[in-house]
Amino acid sequence: MRLEEDIKLDYSDVLFRPKRSTLQSRKDVNLKRTYRFKYSKNEWSGIPIMAANMDGVGELEIAENLAEFEMITCLTKQHDVKKINKFKRIKKIYPNIALSIGIKKEDFENLNDVLKEFSFIKFICIDVANGYSEHFSKFVKSVREKYPTKTIIAGNVVTADMTQELILSGADIVKVGIGPGSVCTTRIQTGVGYPQLSAVIECADAAHGLGAHIIADGGCTCPGDVAKGFGAGADFVMLGGMFAGHDEGKGKIVKTNGKKFIEFYGSSSDLANKKHYGGLSNYRSSEGRTVRIQYRGKIKNTILNILGGIRSSCTYVGAPSLKQLSKCTTFVRVSNQFNDTFSNE
Repeated sequence: MRLEEDIKLDYSDVLFRPKRSTLQSRKDVNLKRTYRFKYSKNEWSGIPIMAANMDGVGELEIAENLAEFEMITCLTKQHDVKKINKFKRIKKIYPNIALSIGIKKEDFENLNDVLKEFSFIKFICIDVANGYSEHFSKFVKSVREKYPTKTIIAGNVVTADMTQELILSGADIVKVGIGPGSVCTTRIQTGVGYPQLSAVIECADAAHGLGAHIIADGGCTCPGDVAKGFGAGADFVMLGGMFAGHDEGKGKIVKTNGKKFIEFYGSSSDLANKKHYGGLSNYRSSEGRTVRIQYRGKIKNTILNILGGIRSSCTYVGAPSLKQLSKCTTFVRVSNQFNDTFSNE
């Protein structure tokens, strides 16, 4: 047994320290980034926020709305040729969508079928809950060999060593986060995890040293958390719960006591496993929960709220662009983030 005694931090443990700024208005902040990826050599420009590949979030209708802001959507693993063909505007949004797969044989076969039909799609997201297995690294390597010109996202991990391992196996972008998500119960069920802010800081340092990129995946509860992810060095921030509950997610609306709610659930929840795989195997347990979140209407309003918050963060620390935010960031450790007197009103 080994105990690490270094302090590790979550988003809720810090605030930005404000600094003198020459910016006159939030509108002066440039949120666009341009990245050239390590292996694919593809170049992408846009606002580096991603929708997670979760039911009700990683959907084509969500992708269409995010694409208007040049933001990326990782489609759910259930998007096969038939489902994508039904969406007639795929060629309009393809620069900002990623195909998601697991590491089963049928996942790889589905990827091959989709890319035969839609070869113009550039992003592949290889997504598992536990990115620490040798088998996963080998699978990433095999996908890289098969698709040398595609931009590969791989995860999830939370430490510098495995970030480097996945990059050396062929990943252009590493997805960082184990257990911080709003409907993820991995930390409860397994006792495994890593505070998200520290994970982002450490994994970003490891990836950038190798010329690669990372996604801060999970743990954001508000626009300020998204800004903290970028301030910590993330190249992209991925959102699930913050993009859930909208019309475009096509979730079932339920009325309770005159209020509208939409069901939202984790990718490893009982509900997700029953829906997509016929249930959990006897040797597994659920690592996700199912919740009802208040109906939020059109996703555009949520997007604008998030972007407004990030711009404001930049003005507080004197960052003229999102690219400069991490260089301008000083975090202050806190015991309380905000006054929650009326949080239940």
